[in-house]
Amino acid sequence: MKKSILTFGTILLAVICVNAQSDTTKPSAATNTTTYTTYIDGYYRSDFAGLQSNNKTSFTNSNNSLQLGMASFKVDQTLGKFAGTVDLGVGKRADEFSYNDRGLATAVKQAYISYAPNSVIKFTVGKWATHIGYELLDAYSNRNYSMSYGFSYGPFFHTGLRADISLGGKTAMMIGVAEPTDITSSKVEGKMAIAQLSTASSDDKLKAFLNYQGGKDKSQFDVVLNAAITDQFGFNYDGTVCNLAGTNWSSNAVYFNYDPSTKVGFALRSELFNDSKGAAGVGTSIFQNTLSVNFHLNKFTIIPELRLDNANDKVFVNGTNVKSTGSGNFLIAAVYKF
Repeated sequence: MKKSILTFGTILLAVICVNAQSDTTKPSAATNTTTYTTYIDGYYRSDFAGLQSNNKTSFTNSNNSLQLGMASFKVDQTLGKFAGTVDLGVGKRADEFSYNDRGLATAVKQAYISYAPNSVIKFTVGKWATHIGYELLDAYSNRNYSMSYGFSYGPFFHTGLRADISLGGKTAMMIGVAEPTDITSSKVEGKMAIAQLSTASSDDKLKAFLNYQGGKDKSQFDVVLNAAITDQFGFNYDGTVCNLAGTNWSSNAVYFNYDPSTKVGFALRSELFNDSKGAAGVGTSIFQNTLSVNFHLNKFTIIPELRLDNANDKVFVNGTNVKSTGSGNFLIAAVYKF
Protein backbone atom coordinates (compact mmCIF):
# COMPACT_ATOMS: atom_id res chain seq x y z
CA MET A 1 0.00 0.00 0.00
CA LYS A 2 2.68 2.45 -1.03
CA LYS A 3 0.24 4.88 -2.60
CA SER A 4 -2.19 6.79 -0.40
CA ILE A 5 -5.38 5.01 0.44
CA LEU A 6 -6.97 8.44 0.05
CA THR A 7 -6.32 8.34 -3.70
CA PHE A 8 -8.73 5.46 -4.01
CA GLY A 9 -11.09 7.02 -1.48
CA THR A 10 -11.24 10.33 -3.35
CA ILE A 11 -12.06 8.61 -6.64
CA LEU A 12 -14.95 6.85 -4.92
CA LEU A 13 -15.84 9.89 -2.80
CA ALA A 14 -15.23 8.25 0.60
CA VAL A 15 -16.53 6.84 3.90
CA ILE A 16 -18.96 7.20 6.78
CA CYS A 17 -17.36 8.76 9.86
CA VAL A 18 -18.37 7.81 13.39
CA ASN A 19 -17.26 10.36 16.04
CA ALA A 20 -16.89 9.22 19.58
CA GLN A 21 -19.88 11.11 20.96
CA SER A 22 -22.24 10.15 18.15
CA ASP A 23 -24.65 7.23 18.27
CA THR A 24 -23.35 3.69 17.94
CA THR A 25 -21.91 2.53 14.64
CA LYS A 26 -24.88 0.35 13.67
CA PRO A 27 -25.56 0.88 9.94
CA SER A 28 -28.94 2.46 9.20
CA ALA A 29 -31.47 1.50 6.58
CA ALA A 30 -30.59 2.75 3.10
CA THR A 31 -32.50 5.73 1.69
CA ASN A 32 -31.98 8.16 -1.17
CA THR A 33 -31.23 11.54 0.40
CA THR A 34 -28.93 14.54 0.06
CA THR A 35 -28.23 16.90 2.97
CA TYR A 36 -26.13 20.05 3.19
CA THR A 37 -24.42 21.49 6.28
CA THR A 38 -22.91 24.97 6.17
CA TYR A 39 -21.49 27.03 9.00
CA ILE A 40 -19.01 29.79 9.78
CA ASP A 41 -17.33 30.75 13.04
CA GLY A 42 -14.94 33.41 14.28
CA TYR A 43 -13.50 34.56 17.57
CA TYR A 44 -11.53 37.17 19.51
CA ARG A 45 -9.06 35.96 22.16
CA SER A 46 -7.30 38.04 24.81
CA ASP A 47 -4.49 36.44 26.80
CA PHE A 48 -4.22 37.98 30.27
CA ALA A 49 -0.45 38.35 29.81
CA GLY A 50 -0.85 39.66 26.28
CA LEU A 51 1.07 36.75 24.77
CA GLN A 52 0.02 34.44 21.95
CA SER A 53 2.63 31.87 23.02
CA ASN A 54 0.69 31.00 26.18
CA ASN A 55 -1.80 29.15 24.01
CA LYS A 56 -0.76 25.48 23.80
CA THR A 57 -3.89 23.91 22.29
CA SER A 58 -5.44 23.85 18.82
CA PHE A 59 -7.33 26.49 16.81
CA THR A 60 -7.00 29.52 19.15
CA ASN A 61 -3.35 30.44 18.67
CA SER A 62 -3.81 34.24 18.53
CA ASN A 63 -4.05 37.26 20.79
CA ASN A 64 -5.97 40.55 20.58
CA SER A 65 -7.16 40.02 17.01
CA LEU A 66 -10.33 38.93 15.26
CA GLN A 67 -9.88 35.53 13.64
CA LEU A 68 -11.82 33.38 11.20
CA GLY A 69 -12.18 29.98 12.78
CA MET A 70 -13.59 28.20 9.76
CA ALA A 71 -16.10 28.48 6.96
CA SER A 72 -17.37 24.98 6.18
CA PHE A 73 -19.56 23.28 3.58
CA LYS A 74 -20.52 19.61 3.80
CA VAL A 75 -22.57 17.38 1.48
CA ASP A 76 -23.88 13.96 2.52
CA GLN A 77 -25.60 11.80 -0.07
CA THR A 78 -27.15 8.34 0.21
CA LEU A 79 -28.05 6.32 -2.87
CA GLY A 80 -29.40 2.91 -1.97
CA LYS A 81 -26.64 0.93 -0.29
CA PHE A 82 -24.00 3.58 -1.07
CA ALA A 83 -23.32 6.83 0.78
CA GLY A 84 -20.75 9.55 0.30
CA THR A 85 -19.58 12.70 2.03
CA VAL A 86 -17.48 15.63 0.92
CA ASP A 87 -16.64 18.04 3.77
CA LEU A 88 -14.68 21.20 2.92
CA GLY A 89 -13.42 24.04 5.10
CA VAL A 90 -11.18 27.12 5.03
CA GLY A 91 -9.69 29.02 7.94
CA LYS A 92 -7.56 28.41 11.01
CA ARG A 93 -9.34 25.23 12.06
CA ALA A 94 -9.13 23.62 8.62
CA ASP A 95 -5.44 24.56 8.25
CA GLU A 96 -4.46 23.12 11.63
CA PHE A 97 -6.67 20.06 11.18
CA SER A 98 -4.84 19.10 7.94
CA TYR A 99 -1.47 20.40 9.13
CA ASN A 100 0.50 17.78 7.17
CA ASP A 101 -1.11 18.82 3.87
CA ARG A 102 -0.33 21.77 1.62
CA GLY A 103 -2.33 24.02 -0.69
CA LEU A 104 -5.89 23.07 -1.59
CA ALA A 105 -5.56 19.75 0.22
CA THR A 106 -5.90 21.57 3.57
CA ALA A 107 -9.49 22.46 2.61
CA VAL A 108 -10.53 18.78 2.46
CA LYS A 109 -11.63 17.98 5.98
CA GLN A 110 -13.28 14.70 5.01
CA ALA A 111 -13.94 12.79 1.80
CA TYR A 112 -15.33 9.28 2.02
CA ILE A 113 -17.85 6.74 0.75
CA SER A 114 -19.52 3.75 2.33
CA TYR A 115 -21.21 0.58 1.14
CA ALA A 116 -23.67 -1.30 3.36
CA PRO A 117 -24.57 -4.68 1.77
CA ASN A 118 -26.98 -5.32 4.65
CA SER A 119 -28.09 -3.91 8.00
CA VAL A 120 -25.23 -5.56 9.91
CA ILE A 121 -22.07 -4.32 8.24
CA LYS A 122 -20.88 -1.20 6.46
CA PHE A 123 -17.56 -0.73 4.63
CA THR A 124 -15.99 2.70 4.33
CA VAL A 125 -12.95 4.18 2.61
CA GLY A 126 -11.38 7.65 2.48
CA LYS A 127 -10.45 10.39 4.94
CA TRP A 128 -12.58 10.96 8.04
CA ALA A 129 -12.39 12.73 11.40
CA THR A 130 -11.08 10.52 14.19
CA HIS A 131 -13.32 8.35 16.33
CA ILE A 132 -11.04 9.00 19.31
CA GLY A 133 -12.08 11.54 21.94
CA TYR A 134 -15.14 13.57 22.91
CA GLU A 135 -14.49 16.86 21.10
CA LEU A 136 -14.92 17.54 17.39
CA LEU A 137 -13.35 19.78 14.76
CA ASP A 138 -16.51 21.76 13.93
CA ALA A 139 -17.15 24.55 16.43
CA TYR A 140 -20.95 24.10 16.45
CA SER A 141 -20.48 20.51 17.68
CA ASN A 142 -18.70 21.55 20.90
CA ARG A 143 -19.93 23.43 23.96
CA ASN A 144 -16.50 24.96 24.68
CA TYR A 145 -14.94 26.94 21.84
CA SER A 146 -11.28 26.36 22.79
CA MET A 147 -10.00 22.80 22.65
CA SER A 148 -8.69 20.42 25.30
CA TYR A 149 -5.11 19.18 25.45
CA GLY A 150 -6.36 15.65 24.82
CA PHE A 151 -7.93 16.72 21.53
CA SER A 152 -4.99 18.91 20.50
CA TYR A 153 -2.31 16.23 20.91
CA GLY A 154 -4.41 13.25 19.89
CA PRO A 155 -5.30 12.23 16.33
CA PHE A 156 -7.32 14.59 14.13
CA PHE A 157 -8.21 12.26 11.27
CA HIS A 158 -7.56 8.91 9.61
CA THR A 159 -7.19 7.91 5.96
CA GLY A 160 -7.93 4.29 5.24
CA LEU A 161 -10.48 1.49 5.15
CA ARG A 162 -12.85 0.46 7.92
CA ALA A 163 -15.83 -1.76 8.69
CA ASP A 164 -18.71 -0.83 11.04
CA ILE A 165 -20.44 -3.90 12.44
CA SER A 166 -23.68 -4.14 14.41
CA LEU A 167 -23.49 -6.56 17.34
CA GLY A 168 -27.16 -6.33 18.16
CA GLY A 169 -29.24 -3.82 20.11
CA LYS A 170 -27.26 -0.67 20.91
CA THR A 171 -23.86 -2.36 20.70
CA ALA A 172 -21.55 -2.07 17.71
CA MET A 173 -17.90 -2.21 16.76
CA MET A 174 -15.57 -0.71 14.18
CA ILE A 175 -12.28 -2.09 12.90
CA GLY A 176 -10.00 -0.73 10.21
CA VAL A 177 -6.55 0.03 8.85
CA ALA A 178 -5.27 3.54 8.14
CA GLU A 179 -2.26 5.59 7.15
CA PRO A 180 -0.12 6.99 10.00
CA THR A 181 -2.08 9.48 12.12
CA ASP A 182 -3.10 12.73 10.37
CA ILE A 183 -1.57 11.66 7.04
CA THR A 184 -3.53 11.65 3.77
CA SER A 185 -0.67 10.39 1.60
CA SER A 186 2.21 8.23 2.76
CA LYS A 187 4.88 5.97 1.27
CA VAL A 188 5.53 4.45 4.68
CA GLU A 189 4.83 0.72 4.80
CA GLY A 190 3.72 0.77 8.44
CA LYS A 191 -0.02 1.36 8.90
CA MET A 192 -2.26 2.00 11.91
CA ALA A 193 -4.92 -0.34 13.22
CA ILE A 194 -8.04 1.46 14.43
CA ALA A 195 -11.00 0.16 16.43
CA GLN A 196 -14.03 1.17 18.45
CA LEU A 197 -16.51 -0.68 20.66
CA SER A 198 -19.67 1.26 21.50
CA THR A 199 -22.85 0.64 23.45
CA ALA A 200 -25.74 2.56 24.98
CA SER A 201 -28.75 2.18 27.24
CA SER A 202 -32.13 1.53 25.62
CA ASP A 203 -33.14 5.20 26.02
CA ASP A 204 -29.72 6.50 24.86
CA LYS A 205 -29.25 8.46 28.08
CA LEU A 206 -26.06 6.52 28.83
CA LYS A 207 -23.43 5.84 26.16
CA ALA A 208 -19.95 4.35 26.29
CA PHE A 209 -17.14 4.19 23.72
CA LEU A 210 -13.84 2.31 23.89
CA ASN A 211 -11.49 3.60 21.19
CA TYR A 212 -8.09 2.49 19.94
CA GLN A 213 -5.38 3.24 17.40
CA GLY A 214 -2.05 1.46 17.19
CA GLY A 215 0.97 0.98 14.96
CA LYS A 216 4.74 0.92 15.04
CA ASP A 217 6.01 2.80 18.14
CA LYS A 218 2.58 4.36 18.76
CA SER A 219 -0.68 3.33 20.41
CA GLN A 220 -3.58 5.11 22.05
CA PHE A 221 -6.47 3.92 24.20
CA ASP A 222 -9.43 6.20 24.83
CA VAL A 223 -12.70 5.94 26.79
CA VAL A 224 -15.66 8.28 26.33
CA LEU A 225 -18.75 8.24 28.58
CA ASN A 226 -21.90 10.29 27.97
CA ALA A 227 -24.68 10.67 30.54
CA ALA A 228 -27.87 12.72 30.20
CA ILE A 229 -28.74 13.06 33.88
CA THR A 230 -31.83 15.22 33.30
CA ASP A 231 -33.25 17.22 30.41
CA GLN A 232 -31.17 20.17 31.63
CA PHE A 233 -28.00 18.56 33.02
CA GLY A 234 -25.45 16.32 31.29
CA PHE A 235 -22.07 14.82 32.19
CA ASN A 236 -19.34 13.57 29.86
CA TYR A 237 -15.91 12.03 30.43
CA ASP A 238 -12.96 11.52 28.10
CA GLY A 239 -9.90 9.63 29.30
CA THR A 240 -6.99 8.81 27.01
CA VAL A 241 -3.43 7.46 27.15
CA CYS A 242 -1.06 7.77 24.19
CA ASN A 243 2.18 5.77 24.07
CA LEU A 244 4.98 7.02 21.81
CA ALA A 245 8.19 5.00 21.46
CA GLY A 246 8.34 3.98 25.10
CA THR A 247 7.01 7.18 26.67
CA ASN A 248 3.48 8.51 27.04
CA TRP A 249 1.10 11.35 27.76
CA SER A 250 -2.42 11.19 29.18
CA SER A 251 -5.53 13.31 29.55
CA ASN A 252 -8.56 13.03 31.81
CA ALA A 253 -11.33 15.52 31.07
CA VAL A 254 -14.82 15.94 32.51
CA TYR A 255 -17.55 18.07 30.93
CA PHE A 256 -20.54 19.42 32.85
CA ASN A 257 -23.36 20.89 30.76
CA TYR A 258 -26.33 22.79 32.18
CA ASP A 259 -29.13 24.21 30.01
CA PRO A 260 -31.66 26.21 32.04
CA SER A 261 -33.46 27.10 28.79
CA THR A 262 -33.25 26.58 25.04
CA LYS A 263 -31.65 30.03 24.72
CA VAL A 264 -28.84 29.71 27.28
CA GLY A 265 -26.43 26.89 28.17
CA PHE A 266 -23.42 26.61 30.48
CA ALA A 267 -20.45 24.32 29.89
CA LEU A 268 -17.59 23.63 32.33
CA ARG A 269 -14.60 21.56 31.20
CA SER A 270 -11.96 20.45 33.70
CA GLU A 271 -8.94 18.56 32.38
CA LEU A 272 -5.79 17.09 33.86
CA PHE A 273 -3.18 16.72 31.13
CA ASN A 274 -0.01 14.82 32.07
CA ASP A 275 2.99 15.22 29.78
CA SER A 276 5.69 15.16 32.43
CA LYS A 277 7.79 12.83 30.24
CA GLY A 278 7.63 15.21 27.27
CA ALA A 279 5.96 12.77 24.87
CA ALA A 280 3.66 15.50 23.49
CA GLY A 281 6.33 18.21 23.63
CA VAL A 282 4.77 20.19 26.50
CA GLY A 283 6.96 18.69 29.24
CA THR A 284 4.74 19.16 32.29
CA SER A 285 1.35 18.42 33.83
CA ILE A 286 -1.40 21.02 33.33
CA PHE A 287 -4.76 21.39 35.04
CA GLN A 288 -7.11 23.53 32.96
CA ASN A 289 -10.63 24.77 33.59
CA THR A 290 -12.78 26.35 30.90
CA LEU A 291 -16.18 27.94 31.54
CA SER A 292 -18.27 28.76 28.46
CA VAL A 293 -21.74 30.24 28.07
CA ASN A 294 -23.73 29.46 24.92
CA PHE A 295 -26.32 32.08 23.92
CA HIS A 296 -28.54 30.69 21.17
CA LEU A 297 -30.28 33.18 18.86
CA ASN A 298 -31.97 31.03 16.21
CA LYS A 299 -29.07 29.80 14.02
CA PHE A 300 -26.59 32.14 15.69
CA THR A 301 -24.62 31.16 18.84
CA ILE A 302 -22.45 33.56 20.87
CA ILE A 303 -19.88 31.94 23.20
CA PRO A 304 -18.05 34.02 25.82
CA GLU A 305 -15.40 31.87 27.49
CA LEU A 306 -13.01 32.10 30.43
CA ARG A 307 -10.04 29.71 30.58
CA LEU A 308 -7.44 29.16 33.32
CA ASP A 309 -4.42 26.83 32.93
CA ASN A 310 -2.11 25.86 35.80
CA ALA A 311 1.06 23.79 35.27
CA ASN A 312 3.47 22.00 37.57
CA ASP A 313 6.37 23.75 35.84
CA LYS A 314 6.93 27.26 34.46
CA VAL A 315 5.88 26.74 30.85
CA PHE A 316 3.85 29.96 30.57
CA VAL A 317 4.92 33.62 30.69
CA ASN A 318 3.24 36.40 32.70
CA GLY A 319 2.66 40.05 31.83
CA THR A 320 6.15 41.10 32.96
CA ASN A 321 7.76 38.54 30.64
CA VAL A 322 8.68 36.24 33.53
CA LYS A 323 8.15 32.49 33.33
CA SER A 324 5.08 31.34 35.23
CA THR A 325 3.11 28.21 36.09
CA GLY A 326 -0.22 29.86 35.31
CA SER A 327 -1.99 31.32 32.31
CA GLY A 328 -5.46 32.69 31.62
CA ASN A 329 -7.44 34.13 28.76
CA PHE A 330 -10.85 35.36 27.73
CA LEU A 331 -12.38 34.84 24.31
CA ILE A 332 -15.68 35.48 22.66
CA ALA A 333 -16.74 33.42 19.67
CA ALA A 334 -19.62 33.57 17.22
CA VAL A 335 -20.95 30.54 15.32
CA TYR A 336 -23.59 30.70 12.57
CA LYS A 337 -24.99 27.42 11.26
CA PHE A 338 -27.09 27.78 8.10
